[in-house]
Amino acid sequence: MSYILSCCSTVDLSKEHLEKLNISYTCFHFILDGVDYPDDLGVTVPFDEFYSKLKNGSDSKTSQISVGEYEDYFKSLLESGKDVLHVSLSSGISGSYRSACTAAEMVREQYPDRKIYVIDSLAASSGYGLLMDEVANKRDEGMSIDELKDWIEENKLRLHHWFFSSDLTFFVKGGRVSKVSGMIGGVFEICPLLNVSNEGKLIPRAKIRTKKKVITEIVKRMLVCADGGKNYNGKVYMCNSDCYDDAKAVADLVKESFSNINGDVLINNIGTVIGSHTGPGTVALFFWGDKRVD
Repeated sequence: MSYILSCCSTVDLSKEHLEKLNISYTCFHFILDGVDYPDDLGVTVPFDEFYSKLKNGSDSKTSQISVGEYEDYFKSLLESGKDVLHVSLSSGISGSYRSACTAAEMVREQYPDRKIYVIDSLAASSGYGLLMDEVANKRDEGMSIDELKDWIEENKLRLHHWFFSSDLTFFVKGGRVSKVSGMIGGVFEICPLLNVSNEGKLIPRAKIRTKKKVITEIVKRMLVCADGGKNYNGKVYMCNSDCYDDAKAVADLVKESFSNINGDVLINNIGTVIGSHTGPGTVALFFWGDKRVD
């Protein structure tokens, strides 16, 4: 192809998966106990080690990709002689999209004969990953860079994200849940159910008591929102932060409820950047459906 597909590490897919899709990526950063690491899909710091440290009291902060880093990254791609289509993490949860746009504008002055597009995915984690999976398919089917840019803009809001957490510790730490609500939630086993809005922001939608009930509820939301309802025949991605058994319980219920899905339910790890904010205990479900309107 005459162009390169690109994204950020916050797609929360494996290194091997992105290599198979022939998608380039650049890494966010996280600072664990004062040491700066690349968010390189679990290569430098394996996910089990990362979440074990969080459980034992380690502090993790995140750092988005700077304009300068984006500039160097885009130059390295353009030097191959190909155009670049970069899809960023949602602007609703990170300033990385704005940084990428600034860098792209700077690079265009140096490569006036090359195209470089930056698109706001309005997606996150493996939902962002599921979008990139389909984008790679469209590229392989022969879409030009301009056709694919338009396709993403027209279809990105059809990508649904639903999350729940059974551990509110890091939601309290990050200020998204008050200490009182976190304490009450722990006592009464409250599991908040959230999704990503049409503005790419994480929005609380319900407070469900007990993990068993929220697992049932998240699949009910998929029945309502998925293309074709129970006849949905697209791919289903999931991710989890050190709670694989909970994710598998959701995956098993999805397979029981949707007999026509494309392949198996793929369960990924929530990466070190997203995971620094969720902490352990978060499960997310991603699928294609009607356009998000709120």
